[in-house]
Amino acid sequence: MEITSTDLGLAARVQQLTKTYGAGESTVRALDGVSVGIRRGEFTAIMGPSGSGKSTLMHIMAGLDAPTAGRAWIGDTDITALSDLELTILRRRRVGFVFQAFNLVPTLDALGNILLPFDLDGRRPTALEKARIDGLIDTLGLGSRLGHRPHQLSGGQQQRVAIARALATAPDLVFADEPTGNLDSRSGREVLGLLASASRDHGQSIAMVTHDPVAASHADRVLFLGDGCIVADKPRQSAEEISAYMLATELSAGEPAVAS
Repeated sequence: MEITSTDLGLAARVQQLTKTYGAGESTVRALDGVSVGIRRGEFTAIMGPSGSGKSTLMHIMAGLDAPTAGRAWIGDTDITALSDLELTILRRRRVGFVFQAFNLVPTLDALGNILLPFDLDGRRPTALEKARIDGLIDTLGLGSRLGHRPHQLSGGQQQRVAIARALATAPDLVFADEPTGNLDSRSGREVLGLLASASRDHGQSIAMVTHDPVAASHADRVLFLGDGCIVADKPRQSAEEISAYMLATELSAGEPAVAS
């Protein structure tokens, strides 16, 4: 019998994942046989230099891109076997997204943006879901901003709305792509604290792609990618430890680092 993600305590996983672009001599191998899981209730940072494959890995794990070879699961659902329509429905119901550019709908107010996943699914929140959303709005300090459109909100407030939208449906997994990239340092720290508390206090599984050691230091676990492979898998690290590791990796001229 095949071991399932649930058996392993994983919110998502990939097995022997390979992604190539182009053909012949111009082939680029963005991912090269990657096998890794995102643990339930854990905040995982995915790091690596530009071109290391970290964004490609996130996009395939989230069902936004298809692998060249290998398999990907969200929970126990093999998403590599799904049609485009099935993938769309799965992402809407079981995955949350927080992007660097916020990706809010400009014509909707904050509450409309938070409820967007339910509108797209053609339903209204249940009483239990409404209570959860009210709690998120309170925790995120958005109560007085619900009638404001994105252009009337600061960057930090827009990202809080995006986090509320991502968590509103209690998804299996939240993907955050450079979520502090467009924020000042104070707003960035607040957003990272909110993501960390969503994981710690509410059992939310979060995978965050970042190049920022300070952002990654908020995570429970740090995965380092290099040349399409996972080169290290470390428990919580300080920003200084992460910076030192990345510098040492760069100085070793691309030699594979030993996981610890």
